[in-house]
Amino acid sequence: MKPKIYITRKLPEQIIKGLSRNYDVRMWDQEDIPVPREVLIEEMKEVEGLLCLLTEQIDESLIEQAPNLKIIANMAVGHNNIDVQSATKRGIMVTNTPGVLTETTADLTFGLLLATARRMMEAEDYLRSGKWETWSPMQLTGQDVHGATLGIIGLGRIGEALAKRAKGFDMNLVYFNRNRKYEQEKELGIEYQPLEKLLQISDFVCVMLPLTAETAYMIGKEQLELMKGTAVLINTARGGIIDEKALYQALENREIWAAGLDVFEEEPVPLDHPLLTLPNVVTLPHIGSASIATRMKMATLAVQNLVDGLSGDTPRNLVLLNKSK
Repeated sequence: MKPKIYITRKLPEQIIKGLSRNYDVRMWDQEDIPVPREVLIEEMKEVEGLLCLLTEQIDESLIEQAPNLKIIANMAVGHNNIDVQSATKRGIMVTNTPGVLTETTADLTFGLLLATARRMMEAEDYLRSGKWETWSPMQLTGQDVHGATLGIIGLGRIGEALAKRAKGFDMNLVYFNRNRKYEQEKELGIEYQPLEKLLQISDFVCVMLPLTAETAYMIGKEQLELMKGTAVLINTARGGIIDEKALYQALENREIWAAGLDVFEEEPVPLDHPLLTLPNVVTLPHIGSASIATRMKMATLAVQNLVDGLSGDTPRNLVLLNKSK
């Protein structure tokens, strides 16, 4: 009997076409609608392998209902949607898809920084709604990016790629990381600063951290108060790292100048969320890695991780417990 696999979202045929030769593959048949929890619970009862997305909460109660499960392959870099500790206790491997989305996410992050700094979305709406009647000296003026100071919180792969893009704009680079990266400091011309100092001196602050117990609400009222009144905060990492209530207050009161957000604590973000009412917030629907080529690479890597784990090999992208929340 072939090992059973469940895939929680419809993937392109060319990604999964070879799986059916060796595995009994079942897949949720919707591309844009997450699998309902009750369906996932039922499917988990017999599967040995699971390929999931960030939209699925693979918690302890779900894992307990999967007695045959050997591997959970997450199609994402982050894995805060999975209870890695519970999985590890039961000998279940957890994998992710790092590396393949680094450059694409760095592109989006810098694009969001530019769009927020120069009020691009606000300006487009201004034109499309018929408000553009003349040119005036201070109309829709934004913040300069070239020559400004960029503070990167979390100098991982994507943070390093972002720094390389910023160098092309002659930005001054500073970073905060749990561990100093002396080699990268030399290569990138980036300076280490304690978090408090980084927030005080940066014109742009980009959050590039995973969401863990240590990073949850890392940027709250106290941290926002340290930032310049002209500062821009960008988050393409994970919602929940920034206290959204505190951010709303800081933006509403013009304690900071603007924010660009690709992620939210609750996703999809409710349309009545206070942050969506503010003109100085640019919002995106979690599209950091959303290029065709990158999403195909992510899916291919997730499938390879799954196959490796079920074949008895150690997957290349095994998530270790000490790297989880």
